[in-house]
Amino acid sequence: MSDLSKLPVTVITGFLGSGKTTLIRHLMQNPQGKRLAVVVNEFGDVGVDGEILKSCAIPDCPEENIMELSNGCICCTVADDFIPTIEALMALEPRPDHILIETSGLALPKPLLKAFDWPDIRSRITVDGVIALADAEAVATGRFAPDVARVDAQRMADDSIDHETPLSEVFEDQISCADIILLTKPDLAGADGIARAREIIAAEAPRPLPVVEVAEGVVDVRVILGLEAAAEDDMDARPSHHDEADDHEHDDFESIVVELPEQADPADLVTRIERLANEKNILRVKGYVPVAGKPMRLLVQAVGARVRHQFDRPWKPGEMRRGRLVVIAEHDDIDTAAINDILTGTPVAAE
Repeated sequence: MSDLSKLPVTVITGFLGSGKTTLIRHLMQNPQGKRLAVVVNEFGDVGVDGEILKSCAIPDCPEENIMELSNGCICCTVADDFIPTIEALMALEPRPDHILIETSGLALPKPLLKAFDWPDIRSRITVDGVIALADAEAVATGRFAPDVARVDAQRMADDSIDHETPLSEVFEDQISCADIILLTKPDLAGADGIARAREIIAAEAPRPLPVVEVAEGVVDVRVILGLEAAAEDDMDARPSHHDEADDHEHDDFESIVVELPEQADPADLVTRIERLANEKNILRVKGYVPVAGKPMRLLVQAVGARVRHQFDRPWKPGEMRRGRLVVIAEHDDIDTAAINDILTGTPVAAE
């Protein structure tokens, strides 16, 4: 079987809240004649991103072409989850023309690329390209990449600081593995922030990479699909902090699910989420909540203290009107009792 007959796959990576789901939704709605399939891998067991995408299903990407793998890294469960999912998509009639894989925001993309060397699929599938999304404002402020000046200042004050954070390593690995960078939310960063973000990305990239500014996920499909990178055969050009490791750990990060009752005022919930980010260093909050007097479900997505919410669909007949929010942070910042106390006002005993 020649390379031209292999089914192309695009891996879409990027830090928590960088806009991956928004990008995929745009690709689904503007497929340029391609029949798409999507694999969504989430950190945490509430499938927010998968539900968002299924609600946008169209004939060129029907709901049965959208598969979700929650609460597990697909590159760590190749035989059990990843390979069967890919094979199921390839067996669809009609067969997809292109598969999009949205990784967890905490995923390291290179181990996933290695999965494409799995004997059952390597002759039938190829990685067309790795697309890394970077939140322009977050990168510019050094939140997801090393800030050299700040680290140097800390080192002068404390000799014990001699390593980078897990967050910066995830960011660097995603950039290093990419074929193209999409710089998202440029309106929030401004011209100076965009310039700073570009400088940081250029410094972290192991080779010159194209950087494209993208707002609300809108990008010409031809820019990111059809790269023909065959990334699985180009591993040496994609260095990783974890190249010497036999496996990679996700113990640096943790997620919990907080159950919420019906909310009287979405603005009050937003205030509590902002407080959670500012006081407890929470990275990401996403999920759904019921609002009193409203027939529709409120979708909540937060990156740090930046909170977005909207009513996404009516509650289904017989569906329990309950709120569930996934809260993600570095392991040491997950304090279940404090998080529940802030979000619900009801203290929960620590385990």
